[in-house]
Amino acid sequence: MQLHTQSQSKRSTQIFFLFLFVVVGFIALQIPIAKLAGSKTAFTAYDAFAPIAGAFLGSIPGIIAVFLMQVLNFFVQGAVIQDAGTIIRFFPMLFAVWYFADKRKANIIVPMFAIVAFLLHPIGRQVWYFTLFWTIPIIAHVFRERFVFARALGATFSAHAVGGALWIWTFSMPASVWQSLIPVVILERFVFAVGITITFLAVSNALYLVEKHFALTSVLRVDTRFVLRHLRDAARAQKIS
Repeated sequence: MQLHTQSQSKRSTQIFFLFLFVVVGFIALQIPIAKLAGSKTAFTAYDAFAPIAGAFLGSIPGIIAVFLMQVLNFFVQGAVIQDAGTIIRFFPMLFAVWYFADKRKANIIVPMFAIVAFLLHPIGRQVWYFTLFWTIPIIAHVFRERFVFARALGATFSAHAVGGALWIWTFSMPASVWQSLIPVVILERFVFAVGITITFLAVSNALYLVEKHFALTSVLRVDTRFVLRHLRDAARAQKIS
């Protein structure tokens, strides 16, 4: 009976944090950063926050949380589909969450498929060098366990790869537009990767404190490698006393 009660409590806590991430992500969606070329859809601060959800909640719960963020925003904004870009925006970030959450072969396969899909398009073949961006998640995959920034860079470029492959087949933007996007992508994705890194480190430390204060062992996936040493030492001292 006690084990059943503990299991229910743990599940309730996990659901609470899932919806907490949804709320924070929804707020981040209200902060625009830049517009997407060829569409009225905009990038927001959400792009720097959403990928970390899977790292703390788990891959599938993280994907569910991010999907719910977008669905909530869609209905709050009036459930209006401005163009195909509105629909496309639902999917790339899910792959960023998947990439950032865990090391898996799919982290390499997804950008490879995106590269092939892009190059199969006649315009894509004209700007084949644009797909070099999508080798970044493949390279970053090797270093993701050593550097958070590599993990973040791989995640944001995974989203970019999926979005780019879908974008070229949906909008068929001319080669000149793709060429003009190269410096934009470099700056934009670097900023997102930095944002993801900082957000991940900040949330890791915040959730570590919450986890220790409320004894939420095994409820959240907090990697103590990224928690400040003095916080870990304080937690150990408190436990001993």
